Amino acid sequence: MNDFMFHLWWIVPVVVLVLLYKSVLRVFFGMIIVPDDRIGLVVKKFTLYGDTRMPDGRIIATKGEAGMQAKPLAPGLYWRMWPWQYAITMEAFTIVPQDKLGLVKAKDGSPMDIGRVLGKPVACDKFQDAQAFLENHGQKGPQAAFLTPGSYRINTFLFDIVMVPITQVHENKVGIVTTLDGEPLEKGEIAGGPVAGHRNYQDPMAFITAGGKKGLQEDVILAGTYYLNPWFVTVEQVEMMHISIGFVGVVNSFVGPEGKDTSGMAFKHGNIVAKGEKGVWNDPLDPGKHPVNIYTHTVEVVPTTNIVLNWANSRTESHELDKNLCTISVRSSDGFTFNLDVSQIIHIPHNEAPKVIARFGNMKNLVSQVLEPTIANYFRNSAQKSGVIEFLTNRSQRQEDAKNQISEVLSAYNVEGVDTLIGDIVPPEALMKTLTDRKIAEEEKMTYEIQRNAQIERKEFESAKAGADMQPEVVKSTRQVEINTQMAAAKVASAKGDAESKTINAKADAEVQTINSKANALATEVNGSAEAGKIKAIGLAEAEVTKQKTEAMGTEQYAIVRVAEALAQNGVKLVPEILVSGQNGGGNGIIDALIGTELFKKLKEENDKKPLAE
Repeated sequence: MNDFMFHLWWIVPVVVLVLLYKSVLRVFFGMIIVPDDRIGLVVKKFTLYGDTRMPDGRIIATKGEAGMQAKPLAPGLYWRMWPWQYAITMEAFTIVPQDKLGLVKAKDGSPMDIGRVLGKPVACDKFQDAQAFLENHGQKGPQAAFLTPGSYRINTFLFDIVMVPITQVHENKVGIVTTLDGEPLEKGEIAGGPVAGHRNYQDPMAFITAGGKKGLQEDVILAGTYYLNPWFVTVEQVEMMHISIGFVGVVNSFVGPEGKDTSGMAFKHGNIVAKGEKGVWNDPLDPGKHPVNIYTHTVEVVPTTNIVLNWANSRTESHELDKNLCTISVRSSDGFTFNLDVSQIIHIPHNEAPKVIARFGNMKNLVSQVLEPTIANYFRNSAQKSGVIEFLTNRSQRQEDAKNQISEVLSAYNVEGVDTLIGDIVPPEALMKTLTDRKIAEEEKMTYEIQRNAQIERKEFESAKAGADMQPEVVKSTRQVEINTQMAAAKVASAKGDAESKTINAKADAEVQTINSKANALATEVNGSAEAGKIKAIGLAEAEVTKQKTEAMGTEQYAIVRVAEALAQNGVKLVPEILVSGQNGGGNGIIDALIGTELFKKLKEENDKKPLAE
């Protein structure tokens, strides 16, 4: 370490010589070196040889007076700046960042004009030439001009620099401007009208020179970056006016020239004027985004689609125009008080929206001043003309009548009544209980009737089912009855035939016996008659017998008997001894067979007796 210090011993004398040299040069030659990134601010301590004094009120010397000098020393080498006469202060350059503005306030200068708050710009190389600023009558105080981002040689003896952010108006925003300098507003005006040439308020003096008014401005600035002097303007950012689809924006302007009314003589509720004039504009804003100054123009958003309004305690639409509407309480002609819910559908045409707003101011006033009393009074009046039951039963007709009458009333207010709907009706509880009991009784009666009919049908069904199930037996029984009937009839017929056969045979036998007796007696009496007489008598007797038998038996039966006798005499059997024939087989069935058998027996007996008689 000692060796190192030994080798550097010469540096100390060099430094001392340099310091002595600069001091010597500074003292004896007045040398000043101003670095490249500095300026030298000069204060003159005194004057020699009768130099002039600064005027009263001035603090910056422009003509060599004692005091703070307007002209600073730029980077470089200067001589004769004697230390006993001049104090030199090295000041860094003024740097304005990219996102800032440098607002300038002059500490010296001419007085500000009456009514002005900003000094008018003068040629001074952006405030880098303080002497030019003062010589050109730059005004003392806040300056209208300002420094944009960059590096400046500013004499801070004269100027104070205040850094402020650059004004940024965001997307979908509108900048509402209020100027702090300019001409006074005209009487009755609330905002300054449009002026040209100030580049969106970035050139304050151009605005003032063009006659711009101090205060709220009608014009707005849109999204973007602006070099705005906040000592000149203030900017309030608000949302752009968004008109949704299905709506229009009716504009009521508080600024602009007085316009001519375009609504016509029939409309007496306000002026409808052209766009840009003072009053309600006849052309509403279409759906979209619009840069609207909310302090100079109001926009009432009006639905152009159907609007539903509910007179109900528990139902409100999203637009909330019916927020304060409630269920309507009415009294019927029979003294009952009951509640009913009503929905009214309205429509405001696009071209009628300005008239509606000119008349009422906004949609809420339309509802409260027209719709609410109109709907409520209509149904109160309607209810007083009928009883509760009649009101309930004629609901659809009352709804149609309400639609027509309310639509007619609304048309006078440039509103279309689309439909009127009666919602829930809440009759008195006692009446509802009576109606409910009556309805239950009617339903029970209907139920009992249905059940009775069902039982009758069930009975008929069961009967039919049982009949169907017994049909085979019924058919079988019916057939059996028919068979038994036929058999009984057959037996009766057989018995009757036997009886008749016996009677006939008995008569025939009796007659034959009588005839035989007579014949025998006659034969005995006239035995002596000739043979011819005998034969004649026998023939006559036989003929008489045949006649009697024919009358007794019938021609057909007697013929059968005679045939049987003939066949029997010859030993030929024509039929079995007992013949039973069916009903469709001809003859009399069993009776014929019995008669045939009896006749057969009778003939056989006669044949057996003949030889004896002969």
